[in-house]
Amino acid sequence: MKLPFYKYQGTGNDFVLVDNRQNIFPKNDTKLIAHLCDRRLGVGGDGMILIEEDADVDFKMVYFNADGKESTMCGNGGRCIVQFAKFLNVISDKTTFNAVDGLHTAHIINDEVALGMINVSEVKKAEKGVFLNTGSPHHIQMVKNIDVFNVFDTGRNIRNEIYGADGANVNFVEQISENEFKVRTYERGVEDETLSCGTGVTAVAIAMTELELTNEATVTLQTLGGVLKVSFTKMDGFYKNVVLQGPALQVFKGEIII
Repeated sequence: MKLPFYKYQGTGNDFVLVDNRQNIFPKNDTKLIAHLCDRRLGVGGDGMILIEEDADVDFKMVYFNADGKESTMCGNGGRCIVQFAKFLNVISDKTTFNAVDGLHTAHIINDEVALGMINVSEVKKAEKGVFLNTGSPHHIQMVKNIDVFNVFDTGRNIRNEIYGADGANVNFVEQISENEFKVRTYERGVEDETLSCGTGVTAVAIAMTELELTNEATVTLQTLGGVLKVSFTKMDGFYKNVVLQGPALQVFKGEIII
């Protein structure tokens, strides 16, 4: 069987996207999905995303990590699937879609997508870092000299030793200015550092506010793959109107034999 696919990337976070509105893809085949995400044997990507029909909103997003397992929300993947939906003429420039963590709104501004994220009501601060869930679980830790920091080994240890089998994504942060931070992320499921993580930079922006390192309503995050912006409103101890904005682009399309 020849499977048509599309490759998208959002600040270097790359995904294999498939139009599954006709339910053609065997999405319970974990080995197949991991194979498609393999950078030597398949297409290659940090994850795979299916666009599917939804009876109530424009479409449904189904996200898989590179290990082939269906996973929690992916912010950069969410921005990429919005551009994919426009490419397929499912939407124009605005949308409401369904994902594993609920409904999301988004709008397209040229090559950028502004994606509405879930509200955040609980931020846990501890000696070893900050933990919060922005659709996926994230550990945030401040470091110095982030450009040469050992993200892989330190991130893997935190992901496994502190958070156990389920794990968490681990973000390392260095402040650049009052509202700008560098972020590097070790992602569970990929089990490696990625060039960018959308739910991760969203978590970082909120954590930096909780730590009183910024008081800006819009925070700029520099990742290895590019720049993202996160805006929000803090009210009565929780964060709402959370928006992740940045580029999302189609890289190529093709067919692969499965």
